[in-house]
Amino acid sequence: MPLLQYRCPACGKTFEELVKKFTDEIHCPACGKTAERCYCGAMFTATGKKTQKCSGNCSTCGGCK
Repeated sequence: MPLLQYRCPACGKTFEELVKKFTDEIHCPACGKTAERCYCGAMFTATGKKTQKCSGNCSTCGGCK
């Protein structure tokens, strides 16, 4: 199960959550509203080196370089 970062658009709280699927709907522990994925953490390549210009959002990415 992946540990993902989330941010609540209603109250601004950021938190981490263990999820079964990337598409699971996650609710904010502070206010209960639906939270959004936060792509704000550091990203690393499969070799363990930090990537250049990676947003962490693979659906809009052109590929790791």
